[in-house]
Amino acid sequence: MNHVAVLFLACILAGFALVKMPAISFLASLSSFFHVVGALAILVFALALLYLGVKALFKQF
Repeated sequence: MNHVAVLFLACILAGFALVKMPAISFLASLSSFFHVVGALAILVFALALLYLGVKALFKQF
């Protein structure tokens, strides 16, 4: 299995973890920052996975 794809999937899961992170008392002021960083991580690594998939698809032809 492609290790880069597994790493990108782990990064997407980490992004979801940042988005769903509860507001703990000393991190409550950074909650919106974690939401933005998590959403950006999800988008960037999902696009990277799509790129790898399309590249692998057209490499077979």
